[in-house]
Amino acid sequence: MSETTTTPDTVRVPAPAAIEAPADRTRRLRVGSLMLVFALIGLLLAIFTNGGKATFQLVSGDLQNNLLGVPAQATALILGILGVIAAGAYVMRRVPQSYSGYLATLLGICFIGSFLCWAAAGKTFPLANQFQGTLNFATPLILGALAGVLCERAGVINIAIEGQFLVGAFTAAVVSSTTGSSAAALIAAALTGVLMAVLLAVFSIKYLVNQVVLGVVLVVFASGITGYLFDQFLQEDAAAMNTPDVLSAVKIPLLGDIPFFGPILFNQTILVYLTYIAVAVVTFVLFETRWGLRVRAVGEHPKAADTVGIRVKRVRYSAVLWAGVLAGLGGAFFTVGYAGSFSKDMTAGNGFIALAALIMGRWNPIGAMVAALFFGFATQLQSQLQIIQTPIPGELLLMAPYLATIIAVAGLVGRVRAPKADGEPYVTE
Repeated sequence: MSETTTTPDTVRVPAPAAIEAPADRTRRLRVGSLMLVFALIGLLLAIFTNGGKATFQLVSGDLQNNLLGVPAQATALILGILGVIAAGAYVMRRVPQSYSGYLATLLGICFIGSFLCWAAAGKTFPLANQFQGTLNFATPLILGALAGVLCERAGVINIAIEGQFLVGAFTAAVVSSTTGSSAAALIAAALTGVLMAVLLAVFSIKYLVNQVVLGVVLVVFASGITGYLFDQFLQEDAAAMNTPDVLSAVKIPLLGDIPFFGPILFNQTILVYLTYIAVAVVTFVLFETRWGLRVRAVGEHPKAADTVGIRVKRVRYSAVLWAGVLAGLGGAFFTVGYAGSFSKDMTAGNGFIALAALIMGRWNPIGAMVAALFFGFATQLQSQLQIIQTPIPGELLLMAPYLATIIAVAGLVGRVRAPKADGEPYVTE
């Protein structure tokens, strides 16, 4: 009887793509564990959801019509089970890695849906107000995150977004109050954002000051100068100096008539429409133009860019100054776009939330926009839950947006790579 030998041709060697690196495995376990926690919480919420219907208001201000009622517990259970399946598929590697983002999105939708069914059981949840408020809170965050994208893609860390928000909000309030012109207020806010950007650019690019420390100093400076001017001028004569006109909504024909999303997206102020345009323009400019290629080159390898004739410092200056325009407009939203008057430190740390959106979006304009919308959704949700009186402590609701920020950046994003030369000053040899 002959013996069967195994030849090298019959030995199966796993393909390189099938071998998961230790770092990738660690990240998958970390993210998968977080996803499973949220999936199980969603399932528990479904189990403890009261019977009856959860009613969702689809049109803002219309309490009689356009109401959608769903069986609260049954809907929450279906969504909870789908969330567990999505989390399990991610952990068990049942789908390709390229589809993991879709699984995370599905889990997020299922978790939020289960939570809303639990919160709105036997009540009416203003869904239209939720999305409207999401867009309002996210608009300055998107503009601030885009400013951060331009700066950091060029290799300059912009911690000063909060300060640019403050001076933009202050200037817009004063100019609108004294001139009665919203256009002048927006232009003035953009210019003061540029002035702050000039300070950031000169000290970081020319004088090589540590960019993180410089950004913090500029935030403190903006807080101090706007607070002092508020006490000296605005508080003394608020009727003349601090009564800006709030921008009116402008409905886009046809688009504004689309059911549900039309009034939310296309019946907005000019500043919101400028935000839409800014996302498209920054994305196109960064990835489809020569200037954008140079910006990304000096942010990744400034010495190599210099050797091929790119003027590194000039490109960095231009990127930081254009970012100042966006951050100044983001600050204007707090006064002429929403609140209607300026108060001390009214931006309340939103500049730092914009930085978190920038990181979560992986230094990409579209990703930063999605992250800003996520933070806006969390912020608006806590106020809506207070209105419908859910059995959650008010203090925890106030913490919710910031907890969501920490979880999203630390847990879901994990280790990300900033532009290689981000924060590194360049000295011409």
